[in-house]
Amino acid sequence: MAAQDTFELMKLSGSTDGRGISVTATSSAGTTIHTGSSTAAHYDSIDLYATNIDTSAIKLTIEWGGTTAAGDHIEVTIPPESGLVKVVEGGVLKGNSSTALIVKAFAGTTAKINIFGKVVRSSTA
Repeated sequence: MAAQDTFELMKLSGSTDGRGISVTATSSAGTTIHTGSSTAAHYDSIDLYATNIDTSAIKLTIEWGGTTAAGDHIEVTIPPESGLVKVVEGGVLKGNSSTALIVKAFAGTTAKINIFGKVVRSSTA
Protein backbone atom coordinates (compact mmCIF):
# COMPACT_ATOMS: atom_id res chain seq x y z
CA MET A 1 0.00 0.00 0.00
CA ALA A 2 1.34 3.46 -0.93
CA ALA A 3 2.16 6.06 1.70
CA GLN A 4 -0.51 8.66 2.33
CA ASP A 5 0.11 12.27 3.25
CA THR A 6 -2.00 13.78 6.00
CA PHE A 7 -2.48 17.46 6.80
CA GLU A 8 -3.49 19.07 10.07
CA LEU A 9 -4.33 22.76 10.63
CA MET A 10 -2.89 23.91 13.97
CA LYS A 11 -2.47 27.03 16.06
CA LEU A 12 1.02 28.30 16.85
CA SER A 13 2.20 26.27 19.85
CA GLY A 14 3.15 29.46 21.71
CA SER A 15 -0.42 30.75 21.41
CA THR A 16 -3.30 30.27 23.81
CA ASP A 17 -6.32 29.12 21.80
CA GLY A 18 -5.06 30.87 18.64
CA ARG A 19 -4.72 34.31 20.25
CA GLY A 20 -1.83 36.66 19.56
CA ILE A 21 1.55 36.10 21.18
CA SER A 22 3.07 39.17 22.81
CA VAL A 23 6.78 39.48 21.95
CA THR A 24 8.29 40.37 25.31
CA ALA A 25 11.92 39.52 24.52
CA THR A 26 14.19 42.31 23.29
CA SER A 27 17.17 40.08 22.44
CA SER A 28 18.07 36.50 21.57
CA ALA A 29 16.80 33.95 22.47
CA GLY A 30 13.38 35.40 21.89
CA THR A 31 9.81 34.70 22.90
CA THR A 32 8.69 31.24 21.75
CA ILE A 33 6.25 31.43 18.84
CA HIS A 34 6.12 27.80 17.69
CA THR A 35 7.89 24.57 18.50
CA GLY A 36 8.18 22.20 15.57
CA SER A 37 7.64 18.47 15.69
CA SER A 38 10.16 15.98 17.03
CA THR A 39 8.94 13.45 14.43
CA ALA A 40 11.22 13.39 11.39
CA ALA A 41 8.32 12.65 8.99
CA HIS A 42 6.53 15.90 9.94
CA TYR A 43 6.81 19.19 8.08
CA ASP A 44 5.30 22.40 9.50
CA SER A 45 4.30 25.11 7.01
CA ILE A 46 4.04 28.30 9.06
CA ASP A 47 2.40 31.66 8.32
CA LEU A 48 3.21 34.55 10.67
CA TYR A 49 1.65 38.02 10.89
CA ALA A 50 2.69 40.82 13.24
CA THR A 51 0.85 43.82 14.58
CA ASN A 52 2.46 46.82 16.26
CA ILE A 53 0.31 48.45 18.95
CA ASP A 54 2.80 51.29 19.51
CA THR A 55 2.87 54.68 17.78
CA SER A 56 6.43 54.17 16.45
CA ALA A 57 7.86 51.63 14.01
CA ILE A 58 9.56 48.67 15.72
CA LYS A 59 12.12 46.21 14.37
CA LEU A 60 11.08 42.57 14.75
CA THR A 61 13.51 39.65 14.46
CA ILE A 62 12.22 36.13 13.89
CA GLU A 63 14.64 33.36 14.91
CA TRP A 64 13.80 30.54 12.48
CA GLY A 65 14.77 27.24 14.10
CA GLY A 66 17.92 28.63 15.68
CA THR A 67 19.54 31.79 17.00
CA THR A 68 22.41 32.36 14.54
CA ALA A 69 22.10 35.75 12.84
CA ALA A 70 23.85 34.49 9.70
CA GLY A 71 21.33 31.75 8.91
CA ASP A 72 18.32 31.88 11.21
CA HIS A 73 17.20 35.52 11.44
CA ILE A 74 14.37 37.16 9.53
CA GLU A 75 14.21 40.91 10.19
CA VAL A 76 11.37 43.28 9.39
CA THR A 77 10.31 46.68 10.67
CA ILE A 78 6.64 46.72 11.63
CA PRO A 79 4.89 50.06 11.03
CA PRO A 80 2.82 51.51 13.89
CA GLU A 81 -0.88 50.74 14.17
CA SER A 82 -0.96 49.08 10.73
CA GLY A 83 -3.03 45.96 11.36
CA LEU A 84 -1.62 42.56 10.44
CA VAL A 85 1.67 42.66 8.53
CA LYS A 86 2.77 39.46 6.79
CA VAL A 87 6.13 38.39 8.19
CA VAL A 88 6.46 34.77 7.00
CA GLU A 89 4.31 32.94 4.47
CA GLY A 90 4.69 29.18 4.14
CA GLY A 91 8.02 28.91 5.92
CA VAL A 92 8.84 25.25 6.53
CA LEU A 93 10.37 23.48 9.52
CA LYS A 94 11.15 19.77 9.18
CA GLY A 95 10.63 17.54 12.18
CA ASN A 96 13.84 16.75 14.00
CA SER A 97 13.98 13.64 16.17
CA SER A 98 16.98 14.81 18.21
CA THR A 99 15.82 18.36 18.98
CA ALA A 100 12.59 19.99 17.81
CA LEU A 101 13.28 23.27 16.00
CA ILE A 102 11.76 26.40 17.55
CA VAL A 103 10.60 29.69 16.03
CA LYS A 104 11.24 32.58 18.42
CA ALA A 105 10.94 36.37 18.13
CA PHE A 106 12.39 39.48 19.73
CA ALA A 107 11.68 43.14 19.10
CA GLY A 108 13.16 46.57 19.70
CA THR A 109 10.49 47.33 22.32
CA THR A 110 8.97 44.87 24.77
CA ALA A 111 5.27 43.88 24.59
CA LYS A 112 4.35 46.14 21.63
CA ILE A 113 4.49 43.53 18.85
CA ASN A 114 1.94 40.70 18.75
CA ILE A 115 2.36 37.64 16.51
CA PHE A 116 -0.57 35.78 14.98
CA GLY A 117 -0.48 32.84 12.62
CA LYS A 118 -1.17 29.24 11.77
CA VAL A 119 0.60 25.99 11.09
CA VAL A 120 -0.25 23.30 8.57
CA ARG A 121 1.50 20.09 9.59
CA SER A 122 1.98 17.43 6.96
CA SER A 123 3.19 13.92 7.50
CA THR A 124 3.64 10.77 5.50
CA ALA A 125 2.19 7.63 7.02
